Amino acid sequence: MNATPTTPPIDGAALLDEVEAFHRRFNIFPREAAYVAVALWDAHAHLMDCFDSTARLAFLSPEPGSGKSRALEIVETLVPRSLTTVNSSANALFRLVDAPDGRPTILFDEIDTVFGPKAGDNEPVRGFLNSGYRRSGKMHRCVGDGANQTVQPFSSFCAVAMAGLGSLPDTILTRSVIIRMRKRAPNEKVEPYRQRLHEKEGFALRDQLAEWADSVRDTVKDAWPEMPDGINDRPADVWEPLLAVADAAGGQWPKRARAACVELVHAAQDNDDASLGVRLLTDLRDSVFCGEDRLPTAVILECLLAMDDAPWADLDDKPLNSRGLAKILGQYVTPANKPIKPRGIRTSSGTPKGYYAEDLTDAWARYCPPSPPRSATSATSATPQVSGSESVADSAADIRHTAPDSATQLFSVAS
Repeated sequence: MNATPTTPPIDGAALLDEVEAFHRRFNIFPREAAYVAVALWDAHAHLMDCFDSTARLAFLSPEPGSGKSRALEIVETLVPRSLTTVNSSANALFRLVDAPDGRPTILFDEIDTVFGPKAGDNEPVRGFLNSGYRRSGKMHRCVGDGANQTVQPFSSFCAVAMAGLGSLPDTILTRSVIIRMRKRAPNEKVEPYRQRLHEKEGFALRDQLAEWADSVRDTVKDAWPEMPDGINDRPADVWEPLLAVADAAGGQWPKRARAACVELVHAAQDNDDASLGVRLLTDLRDSVFCGEDRLPTAVILECLLAMDDAPWADLDDKPLNSRGLAKILGQYVTPANKPIKPRGIRTSSGTPKGYYAEDLTDAWARYCPPSPPRSATSATSATPQVSGSESVADSAADIRHTAPDSATQLFSVAS
């Protein structure tokens, strides 16, 4: 009697490698750790019944066109019972979660329309997202007709991925794995995503993830993954299910997952004033630095405040100062993928804080429009009443080349 052939078990590590490679085809993430985190998040959505908590996944960027929606579109093909929405009410969401046909994976695109400055009151949605990251999360509503109403609890526990401009309320950020998306640089290429062609490939990986999840469910349910040093409290709640998935997969994934956990937890930071940031970057490139390799903060501020057609002299009824400058620039990163921060600049009379052009080059390439050509007429004009960026740049040049003592004095006043 012939033995029935058995299907070999799915190699979890190899499957996660394929999921990661699928994301890499269509997205440029800002750091390697992001690919690890997103692949693990896709897999964890298939094992929601094993966990006490779930990480929200947040693709955020300061500007449109940074690949956020595309990242969410790829995730959609890989997770179970995906449900994409833009502006659903809290009542609709928790009823979807508590529906008899199974817990969905909710994908919230354009989340800035829910929590942005013009979104209005969306506290119920915030409450849904906050409570639903824990298995015990419930929302209570009255159900029934007229006087025959009873209070019924609805579960809000489900996996949620979001994409949007700017930032999110702090209560949601602390429950999230945050991927700070950036515009692709000119040398960064991805494969065009064609839904009719590539969706089937994602669905095939989704089905394999579901099969693999079934094979490790008992193992994951009883897992208590070891946290990296320094990861505790809320970050530990967020990363515990992802590390449990990595441990179940084996191979290099446990090591990569813990490295990604540390990197992304430490890199998490708020992002505000996105469009203002691009204006600042452009003004710094075209009207302030203009070929200089470094400038003290005080000199930069004086140049910016001298621009008649710019907002820097009147931000929230007060001029831009060194703290505001650092806050806006801090949402962008250097070529080494670290936040742009002021550094010491050595002069003959001290070491004032300032900024280096080399730290700004990556942000300039990604976010700024092409530099406007400087005409010979504007560059050599002797007319003192010329307006516009060229005349500002010329006057800024005078400020940039003030004596070091003056720059140091300006810095001490502006700081």
